Amino acid sequence: MFGQPRIQYKTNAQMRTMQKAGLVLIKALDAAVDAAVVGATTADIDAVFAAVLKEAGATSNFLGYHGFPATICVSVNEEVVHGIPGEKVLRDGDILSIDGGAVVDGWHSDSARTVIVGTPDPEDQRLSDVTEEAMWRGIAAAAKGRFVGDIGAAIDDYVSGVPGKPLGILEDYVGHGIGSEMHQAPDVLNYRTSHNGPKLRPGLCLAIEPMLVRGKIETLTLDDDWTVITTDGSRASQWEHSVAIHENGIWVLTAPDGGASRLAPLGVTPVPIPAD
Repeated sequence: MFGQPRIQYKTNAQMRTMQKAGLVLIKALDAAVDAAVVGATTADIDAVFAAVLKEAGATSNFLGYHGFPATICVSVNEEVVHGIPGEKVLRDGDILSIDGGAVVDGWHSDSARTVIVGTPDPEDQRLSDVTEEAMWRGIAAAAKGRFVGDIGAAIDDYVSGVPGKPLGILEDYVGHGIGSEMHQAPDVLNYRTSHNGPKLRPGLCLAIEPMLVRGKIETLTLDDDWTVITTDGSRASQWEHSVAIHENGIWVLTAPDGGASRLAPLGVTPVPIPAD
């Protein structure tokens, strides 16, 4: 149809290359998380991440993307997404989302984790835990569902059903297809709508990334044209994995076990990407 972005369906060989990019990204994010300590700057975290990519012979898909000046986004406290690493010093109790990607042989990976520095506020820990589990519920829906819209419905249903103070699901920022480019069709919403979206079919690779906040979902972009913050100052969390759908099942490209440990309680067994 006119005006509809074309979806790129990958071969098994291409998805296995994306898995290589995902394995590099796991190591880089592990190092970045370890570097997120009291007294470190967000630039320190970026440097650690960049060093792992360089050693692996991979490149960053964030650096230079529409002019973005760093290899990762580091978003602290009320910053939701797209925080630019710099001289900000981390303090005890800060919550931050580290979002990064790696490219191997032209194929992309994308993943994000939330980290709490030092002693966590229980409500911040709850925010991160719910966001992470919401991501896994979305991934399970990618395995069990028929349409991309089933992912957002699963995320929405889980978050709205969690006991305690309600958490907000951001609607302005969503997941996406991924492959030979970092951002591709289709959009992957994190909330329920009446639109089913395209079918979930082999060769489709998706970055599933819910972003939740402790307060209202309204945001604004700072003068740096990148950093997005909550307008009410409430804290935010982002978790993300890249997922491949193939003829035998799904495989989480940015999880060391393909997602097995977190998907098992949800009734899903990931299957390694087969050879062509």
